[in-house]
Amino acid sequence: MVFGSLSEKLQNALAKLKGKGKLSEKDVDMAMREVRLALLEADVNFKVVKDFIKAVKDRAIGSEVMESLTPGQQVIKIVNEELTILMGEKEAKISYAPNPPTIILMCGLQGAGKTTTSGKLAYNLKKQNKRPLLVACDIYRPAAIKQLEVVGEKVDVPVFTMGDKNSPKDIAKAAIEYGKKNNYDCIIIDTAGRLHIDEELMEELQEINEAVNPEEILLVVDAMTGQDAVNVAETFNEKLEITGVVLTKLDGDARGGAALSIRTVTKKPIKFVGMGEKLDQLEPFHPDRMASRILGMGDVLSLIEKAQSSIDEQKALELEKKIRSQQFTLDDFLDQLDQMKNLGPLDEILGMLPGVNSKALKGLDVNEKDIAKIQGIIQSMTPKEREDPLIIDSSRRKRIAKGSGTTVQDVNRLLKQFRESKKMMKRFSNMEKSMKKKGKMGFPFF
Repeated sequence: MVFGSLSEKLQNALAKLKGKGKLSEKDVDMAMREVRLALLEADVNFKVVKDFIKAVKDRAIGSEVMESLTPGQQVIKIVNEELTILMGEKEAKISYAPNPPTIILMCGLQGAGKTTTSGKLAYNLKKQNKRPLLVACDIYRPAAIKQLEVVGEKVDVPVFTMGDKNSPKDIAKAAIEYGKKNNYDCIIIDTAGRLHIDEELMEELQEINEAVNPEEILLVVDAMTGQDAVNVAETFNEKLEITGVVLTKLDGDARGGAALSIRTVTKKPIKFVGMGEKLDQLEPFHPDRMASRILGMGDVLSLIEKAQSSIDEQKALELEKKIRSQQFTLDDFLDQLDQMKNLGPLDEILGMLPGVNSKALKGLDVNEKDIAKIQGIIQSMTPKEREDPLIIDSSRRKRIAKGSGTTVQDVNRLLKQFRESKKMMKRFSNMEKSMKKKGKMGFPFF
């Protein structure tokens, strides 16, 4: 889970304040001591932690909190607001050129995921009806050009290349001319990286920057390197004046040090985050939503957006009718599991629901094999059994287990899961109706 370790520690520290009818300065001090420790253990920059704790304490010991009927909730609200400010307050979008093409220069160290991120960004822009062009300017790393071509092919975006004999600056300039002539409105330049920052790398990037004058200089950094990522960002920003940061591998970052420090240290926003290896797993960064997720308040807006982009609307409407008429079957359940796979890992999806504690998600892992097992069990049932699971007695369970290569316990577990799923749907039905009224597509049912 994203920031799983930090999230659990912050939630535990603040939970102690929730039940108190009155808060003293000592109570706040004790909670902030735990918050400080959690942030430092998460590899957040020391100065950032110091300023954050001071900002929260200054607000938390004011009359607004101390005289409140729910002082604990007020402190949590303050922490949420200050976390949001720390990460940039609001989403920072791509700045498009008034006259196309918009030129985006990608930079960073080797291994951060620049080339893959360039492809992900191209895919993202395509979904917004842009015409992106990828440019191969890494002439040093073996097979770097080929890698970008493979990525470009996967996202169906053309790649401009002149091989590895020309200078990166000349390739970039030629690509801009080519892009203008062929009406590409976004040009993404993938540059070379190094294992560490050196003068040669920076000079080359500065040359490309001066030659093409990009609207965006996006620094790609690995979120899992924590404070090292912040130091890299600081150096690149001094030399290049970056316009934003892309944090890769955020899905594997349980600590969160980079995401919580970069904005404050560089004064530049996090624009995108990589949430997986697939080419559609690059997401705009929303500081307010991330702060809410860290504190266990959920991220319903992101969940709705995921559902809108991943779920077949016609199927959702058919399913809604079935639920309302109590005709939901195991075939429908299987179909929902397939659609849920498109949304991403289950712990990530549940982490977006308000009130789901990060501790409860520890070790939760529903993978492809689990889905395949469920699929096998359901497909070993007769059409009548799928339609009415209540008729499945002990002899039928043995037959289904044998036919699917599973155990009777597996079959029992599935049937119980199905019953629980139907109960959950009843709870979500009112929420679904209100979402429809607001013009939003509802949650997936799982």
